[in-house]
Amino acid sequence: MTQPFELPHFYMPYPARLNPHLDEARAHSTAWAREMGMLEGSGIWDQADLEAHDYGLLCAYTHPDCDGPALSLITDWYVWVFFFDDHFLDMFKRTPDRAAGKAHLDRLPLFMPLDPSAPVPEPENPVEAGLADLWARTVPAMSEDWRRRFAVATEHLLNESMWELSNINEGRIANPVEYIEMRRKVGGAPWSAGLVEYATAELPASVAESRPLRVLMETFSDAVHLRNDLFSYQREVEEEGENSNGVLVLERFFGCSTQEAAETVNDVLTSRLHQFEHTALTEVPAVALENGLRPDEVAAVAAYTKGLQDWQSGGHEWHLRSSRYMNQGARSETPWRVPSGPGTSAADVRALLASAGADRLRAYTHVPYQKVGPSLLPEFHMPFPLGLSPHVDASRRNLLAWCHTMGILSEGVWDEDKLRAYDLALCSAGLDPDATPEALDLSAQWLAWGTYGDDYYPLVYGHRRDLAAARLTTARLSQCMSVDGEPGIVPANAMERGLVDLWTRTTAPMSTEQRQTLKAAVDVMTESWVWELSNQLQHRVPDPVDYLEMRRATFGSDLTLSMCRMGQGPAIPPEVYRTGPVRSLENAAIDYACLLNDVFSYQKEIEYEGEIHNAILVVQNFFGIDYPAALAVVHDLMTQRMQQFEHVIAHELPVLYDDFQLSEEGRAAMDHYVLDLQNWLAGILNWHREVDRYKAEWLGSRAHGFVPGQAPGRLQPTG
Repeated sequence: MTQPFELPHFYMPYPARLNPHLDEARAHSTAWAREMGMLEGSGIWDQADLEAHDYGLLCAYTHPDCDGPALSLITDWYVWVFFFDDHFLDMFKRTPDRAAGKAHLDRLPLFMPLDPSAPVPEPENPVEAGLADLWARTVPAMSEDWRRRFAVATEHLLNESMWELSNINEGRIANPVEYIEMRRKVGGAPWSAGLVEYATAELPASVAESRPLRVLMETFSDAVHLRNDLFSYQREVEEEGENSNGVLVLERFFGCSTQEAAETVNDVLTSRLHQFEHTALTEVPAVALENGLRPDEVAAVAAYTKGLQDWQSGGHEWHLRSSRYMNQGARSETPWRVPSGPGTSAADVRALLASAGADRLRAYTHVPYQKVGPSLLPEFHMPFPLGLSPHVDASRRNLLAWCHTMGILSEGVWDEDKLRAYDLALCSAGLDPDATPEALDLSAQWLAWGTYGDDYYPLVYGHRRDLAAARLTTARLSQCMSVDGEPGIVPANAMERGLVDLWTRTTAPMSTEQRQTLKAAVDVMTESWVWELSNQLQHRVPDPVDYLEMRRATFGSDLTLSMCRMGQGPAIPPEVYRTGPVRSLENAAIDYACLLNDVFSYQKEIEYEGEIHNAILVVQNFFGIDYPAALAVVHDLMTQRMQQFEHVIAHELPVLYDDFQLSEEGRAAMDHYVLDLQNWLAGILNWHREVDRYKAEWLGSRAHGFVPGQAPGRLQPTG
């Protein structure tokens, strides 16, 4: 069969190595699969299928240093996960039988109790039998923290199969951002990262869920999945009718040829590996130092990082050899390492290395303060009507008084003219048109505090190139938020005074758990400002995927969602908020708002502030295209994110309500939550259109330096 595209050159600088216990793992996994009922009689595989797939070879390449028993156990896990995938395809995707598929998935978490001594049900099929056996053999060697993380990754891997099934039923192809997010879960690489811990060293619990370790896992996952998409396109798309494949997603999004889409997927794959290396070399050592890791814990993180690299190179080598994949014409010898013998010419190597170096270097070569304005504004897809609170004028007056009281207008960053130009009360009036006067004031003051902090960090700490002071500020802001009544710090500046005041008034009626959630949301936002500042000091334009995901944090999205959720009361069970459809709904709304802000603020950020954190600039840098072309890509993505938001409301939420058997009260509360998000979207668009903050005339008169006649504010920490 003719291949639909020529496989690209893959960036793979790490050599693949083979575990010497390969034959032992092959023999053990074959006997184990037969014992679990996965071979003859299963209707899915026979022994010839298992031998052709050669999961022993996969695991021997991806875990080259573990001993024989560990390699056999890991191989059994991979036999199980691939059998699950093929079994689910045959039983539920080809049928398609959503109800039976969900019933099948709902039972599987019962076989993964955090307490190894807890009873489990009697297995009813090979998938359940395999999971019960593997869990019992694996968890005694691992901590409860690892068990919890691995169980969550396994549940995501299983449950998001329903997302794929729903899309197949509807003939729907995901947009690129949705695809990357969901592919991580359904593709299983976070699950694979858990087994890397088993094979190498378990991560210290204190840093296992920190941003650097999360980014290592996510970049690893994205690279694994995108590589798999390239090799499996022919089997999945042309033979099985799948529509969850990155090449197909980009083919449809850009309206380009399959070959062009494949090359773009490979560019994203390469960028994610560059992000992995950047994070491993810059952010991981810093988080180890900040958390005071012991030498053995630092060694564990290093071993895990190396294990992820081994998986990348070993997984690539296996794809070149497995009968599951399209690999005709793929090179077994990577051109990224200088050859030791005849074959690849030195000229080829030099050309490829020069290309790779140019791609990596381009992220650091943006020239700041270029004249680009005024910002180009396309027609925005906004299907929801605007509502405005009648209390907006009073809220403007109260916000001005509050900012004076907190000292926000006396530190050299903002003055009354800037506050008027930003008109944050108008934003609140659109976000919550039915708010009481008191609630509207509180909302506007939170927006002012967050916007002020977002302006303050780059203007003050970026101007001074003082990352240490920014980290100290972030730590002190966290201490301003008392969860259990513990004494807080004495505020030393406007940001601290403002946060203490807002926190005290907002959390008075809250439970401890609600305070913890809100504090975490504020911490995520303030820590993301440090991430932006770090990139600014390195003069590094972020990787596109990392940018979009961190943009949600810098925009204060978790804070907004926390406030919206708390307004719905207990009628909505917490587990509903954790489901794929609700997270998909929220992330689509958040991304639309973030990208909208980037479109309006392009001139402000690029021309006047020398910023590098703007989606249009990120797209320009990644694709090497001009401003109008990058704007078109961002606008298309915005539109598709809004369409996804509408799709979830129309098609996924009704099914979710039925799945959880939500009461009428719960359904009404969820409908109100959706309305809050719709108001948020319409209100944000209206605010961007109306305020002076992003208009060329006001920017030209004020630029965006410090307030005339005032020195930049300096924090005077007291502890």
